[in-house]
Amino acid sequence: MRRRPPRLIRLLPEEASYLERLVRDGRTEQRIARRARVLLAMDDPATIVSELADRLELDRRSIWALCRRFDEFGVDVVMDAPRPGRPRELSPPPARRGGAAGVL
Repeated sequence: MRRRPPRLIRLLPEEASYLERLVRDGRTEQRIARRARVLLAMDDPATIVSELADRLELDRRSIWALCRRFDEFGVDVVMDAPRPGRPRELSPPPARRGGAAGVL
């Protein structure tokens, strides 16, 4: 089976340390940590994309797309892009009988 040659990305030392901090931090959302793991793995020339995709439960095309976006935008691709549309707003809780707001 013919494999596509790996698309190597080069991480600067400060980029690599930033991504490693994201992966190790227990408060990082898992989709962001997964993107960071992909970029860290793709910095290694021995990485086989199909094995990486199986290990992280991703599609190979997702990994290639992330690498292309990294080439274009840099390390900021691990964060979610802003979404179009109206921003989410939390409505205040309903007022109680006495007219007091329902805030604790």
